[in-house]
Amino acid sequence: MALDESILGFDTLAVHAGQVPDPTTGARAVPIYQTSSFVFRDAQHAANLFSLAELGNIYTRLRAVLQRLRRQVVRLQKRLLS
Repeated sequence: MALDESILGFDTLAVHAGQVPDPTTGARAVPIYQTSSFVFRDAQHAANLFSLAELGNIYTRLRAVLQRLRRQVVRLQKRLLS
């Protein structure tokens, strides 16, 4: 179920904005994949991921966390400007 962000206060929005629940598990937090490696389709796929030209998982959570943070900041800015 999607969260209706228009009814949230600023503090709640600061915690939950930009988070979309996982459709399978219902988890709201950014997932942590317990792995030490990921499989690439080919060398070009790996190069695209590491150059950040393509979205996907590499050996860090930084990408997923930054994507979520950007979505959250945009929503907070919209709320402040409305």
